[in-house]
Amino acid sequence: MNQRVLVASNRGPVSFRFADDGTLSARRGGGGMIAGMMSGLAGLSADTDTTWICAALSEADRAAAQRAASQPDQEILGPGDMPVRMLDIPQETFDAAYNQVANSALWFLHHMLFDTPDQPRFGAAFQRAWLSYVAYNEAFAAALADAAPGDRVLIQDYHLALAPGMLRAQAPDTKISHFSHTPWAPPAYYRILPDQIGRAVLEGMLGADHAGFLAAPWADAFLDCCRDILGADVARTEAGGRVSYRGRVTEVRVHALGVDVPALRARGAADDVGAHVAALSESAGGRQVIVRVDRTELSKNVLGGLAAYRELLITRPRWRGRVVHLACAYPSRSALPEYRAYTERVYRLAAEINAEFGTDDWTPLVLEVKDDYARSLAALRVADVLLINPIRDGMNLVAQEGPVLSDRGCALVLSREAGAAGLLGQDALLVNPFDIGETADALDQALTMPAAERRRRADAIAVATADRAPARWLAEQLTLLG
Repeated sequence: MNQRVLVASNRGPVSFRFADDGTLSARRGGGGMIAGMMSGLAGLSADTDTTWICAALSEADRAAAQRAASQPDQEILGPGDMPVRMLDIPQETFDAAYNQVANSALWFLHHMLFDTPDQPRFGAAFQRAWLSYVAYNEAFAAALADAAPGDRVLIQDYHLALAPGMLRAQAPDTKISHFSHTPWAPPAYYRILPDQIGRAVLEGMLGADHAGFLAAPWADAFLDCCRDILGADVARTEAGGRVSYRGRVTEVRVHALGVDVPALRARGAADDVGAHVAALSESAGGRQVIVRVDRTELSKNVLGGLAAYRELLITRPRWRGRVVHLACAYPSRSALPEYRAYTERVYRLAAEINAEFGTDDWTPLVLEVKDDYARSLAALRVADVLLINPIRDGMNLVAQEGPVLSDRGCALVLSREAGAAGLLGQDALLVNPFDIGETADALDQALTMPAAERRRRADAIAVATADRAPARWLAEQLTLLG
């Protein structure tokens, strides 16, 4: 007998665009969460049927969703012919839920990014946006209840914090998991949210049978919020914890996420990546290469990393002309003014570093802000040092991908505030992301590390991340649902 699994997330495994002739063409959805889920789902048994429910994010997505709704033979299929249902949520509702609540409030909250003397300010406009967030979650809960009452449902991330509770009310027998791919704010910071909204988010999450987190600090913070803000009965366990609230019990667990090492290495060996490797190696001119691959996301701390590299060149002038910093940055959330301003500051600091230290035959910093996956993989292959210094990060897969792909073995300089620090800390050089002096010291240590030691550390990280491959990560969650 086939088992059914429903996955729900804001972004789906397929996206659409209009061709020049107006027809729709599909491509695989992007993002670390999508990649991890797809890899994990591929490892399920053949008798498991999976359907993915997501939001239509573009006009082309909306057209595809409307066509599928009106023409049953036009079903949307994702990778592996997985059925995908795109929800055509009204644009105004989606924009308010996504930009004003999910990304401007909940994301900033859990990454502790608010500039509190100036923001946030929760007034009438935010309350209206909150109603859109509620409606957005209601649309998902209704679609899930309609699709498969009683089946196992995997709800993903902060966009859908209310959906577990809403689905529980509509389909009480459904087995529900919610997984947070971000950090979770501790109670003192979580209280920045308006009281009623803060409680609603926690109560929504507790509609799930299982609440999963990428690292122990995030699970601990969630348990503390349930206890301190809701007054829930919280029991700590070796595996995580248990929350009893209003007659229901939610099991809280930590599931660190690694990468599919064989698949990643196969992609990294492809011809398009190899062409970039040759070009990057030639441009480095035999110098050591410090690499970072990130989105221009505030929490990734790209500015702090550039400042630490500048500090390295100031305090250790022996590295001038002997090292190149290759920064591959992906555009992120350009709809938000804070992100546009941040990206401009990244460009300015990069230009200042090159103007201050560059010579006729040496460009100390190469920055590219564009979506180029093959080039990013190539950068990881040529890395001698990988710099990952987020202010806060749920996990960070690039910290694991770099050592797996590095041709010579790279040293990893890693923020202690990344979820990956719990998995990789023994073989990484851990730093305080706010301390650019300490980060510069770690870069110097990484650059002077013997090649054999770099190789040993990289190999150990590859083993650790392979042990937490997406197939195991997902299987653990499904097992807990029964």
